[in-house]
This record gives sequence, C-alpha cells and structure tokens, in this order.
Amino acid sequence: MKGGGYYSLATIGAKHVIDNAIPLMQRAIAGMDVAGDPTPFVVTDMGCADGGTSGDFLRATIDAVRERAPRRPIQLIYTDQPRNDFNALLRLAHGADGQADPIAARPGVHVVASATSFYRQIVPAGTLDLGFSATAMHWLSGKPCDISGHVQAVGAAGEELAAFSRRGRQDWQTILDHRAAELKPGGRLVLANFCRDAAGRYLGNTGGVSMFDTFNAIWRSFLADGTIGESEYVAMTLPQYYKTVAEFTAPLEDPANPAHRSGLRLDHAETRVTPCPFATDFRRHGDAAAFARSYIPTLRSWTESTFLGALSPGRPLDERRAIIERYYDRYEAMVRASPGGHGMDYVHCYMIVGKVGRPH
Repeated sequence: MKGGGYYSLATIGAKHVIDNAIPLMQRAIAGMDVAGDPTPFVVTDMGCADGGTSGDFLRATIDAVRERAPRRPIQLIYTDQPRNDFNALLRLAHGADGQADPIAARPGVHVVASATSFYRQIVPAGTLDLGFSATAMHWLSGKPCDISGHVQAVGAAGEELAAFSRRGRQDWQTILDHRAAELKPGGRLVLANFCRDAAGRYLGNTGGVSMFDTFNAIWRSFLADGTIGESEYVAMTLPQYYKTVAEFTAPLEDPANPAHRSGLRLDHAETRVTPCPFATDFRRHGDAAAFARSYIPTLRSWTESTFLGALSPGRPLDERRAIIERYYDRYEAMVRASPGGHGMDYVHCYMIVGKVGRPH
C-alpha cells in the first residue's frame, strides 16, 4: 500500500464496506457476555492499513461495549504487516493531526499496534473477544505461481488457477486456525472479505467494464510496444484470490475440520455489492475528467506496490517510476475518453463467526 495516509484518502468505498458491517458487529456483541467478564475487552483490527477506513466502525464497537459494560477497559490492537504505515495509523488514532474524536483519546481505551500478519497468531491464546477484518484476507501468504496471460487469478485457468485455489484454501485454513486459538469461548469474528458471488461478480466486475481485464490490457500493450519485457509482464501477477461463499464456509461446517473442532462456528454469511462511490458521483455530475481523476487513485492505492515491484531491478528507479506513471495515466485517459461502465464496485462476503464454549 502507498503510505502517508494515501490509502484512506483514496478508498472511500472501502470505508463504506466497513460501515456496512457495523450492524453485524452490534449483532455479534449483543450475543456476547460483555458485562460478565472483568478482563479487558480485546479487539483486533486485522489488515488495518492506515486505520482511516475503520475509524467509525471501531468507535461504534467501543460504544456497543460501553452500552453493556460502561467501565470495562478496552484494548484495541491494530495489526498489519511490518511494512505497513504505522506512523500514519498512530497519528490518526491519537488525533495528532487534529482529527475529531480520536480513538485513543476515549476513556478506558488502550490502543497498540502490532506488526503481525493475520497469517500468524497475533494475541495470546484465549484472550481475544472480537476479531475484525475487512478487504484484506484476499491477499495470499505468497504468490503460488505467476499467471501467464493475466494479472489476477480471476483471469487464470488450468493449473495456474488450481494453484491459486489451493493456496487460497490453505491460507484461509491458517487464518481460521490462528483465530480459533486466539478467541475466548463466546468470542466473535466479524469479517468482510472480497469474494466471487453466486452471480459470478467480483471486485470491479459487476456488469460494466472489467477492471482486472483493463489492468491486463494496458500491461499487454506495454509489452507489445516494448515498454516492458515478458518476464516483467508475467511478474505483474497480484498475489490475491477471491473465494466463493462455499469456500469461506466449508471449514466452519465440516465437523472434521480443525477449525470446527477448535470451536469455530458460522453464525452468519451473506454477500453484498457496495457501489463504487466515484462512479456514483459521476452519474450525478457527468464530468468525465473529474471522474477519471478521482477514480484512478483508488486503483493505484493497492496495485502500485505489486506492479512497481514487478519491473526489473536492472532498470534505474526513475525509469521504473516513469513506467508506473505512464501506466496509470493511460488508465485515466481511457476512463476520461469513455467513462461509461467504469467503476470499482465492491463484492464482499460478510461473516460472523463465533467460538463455542466447549469445542470438540
């Protein structure tokens, strides 16, 4: 991700996705014994980025706990990979730049940051009350292979697709097993993950111009004109996989699965499409240039690091950066010239997962 708070500024749609999970969080907490436990109420925000998109969700979480247990301490643990922009995150959480209602200033709320991936256990066993994650767990623990003719698994086929599917299932099992260890009996997970829904829709592919196909087409044009080489094009593969609802729920419904045997149970699962806010605004104002300028940064916020990293280190850094600028300029020009159908609608599987008191 780009740092310096860029992610939150560019991804208002991701905030809408998280805000839509507030009723699920409230439902989850309503089913927990919040008042009967004197220990701190521990919350993790897994894959938090710079913390801007989850702020209102976490404030609502604090309010939901306080309604049931006014004096119970709350520990909020922001977690992400070591290279995450924790400086921007902590400045935001503490209101260092004058933000209204900073989370860390709330009485009895103790904020810490952990540079620990959700592919590892984040907190001690049996100490987590509420685990939350949104728009993060589609990132795989590693790239199982390069995709020869596309940049994302939605465009893969054959053994390449099978490799991504296997890694996606393995990684989801790892995530569930660590969360099963962390959760207290009666604890909950509230998750909003990218998915492929029953209609075959996924991020940026809900009936208009396919976002991932556009990514791929531009890189292929750069390959064709000699801007990049074949090995660079192949390395553009994003280490992501979008699971179906069945792939998400299968481990939780199989009595033989380790996550199920550890006590995890599916409480709720549904898919939702959250409209692209930039495309929505365009339908109101009709300014194609303004739409293109506002839309491209949200794509750039989560793709640039992968694409830049795929360019040969033998190229001078300035040359690599110039190629990246040309790439996003090309995408912006395409949207400006023909804006109809462009947009990044979000397609998520929203889940509540609980841990039973006596796993078997």
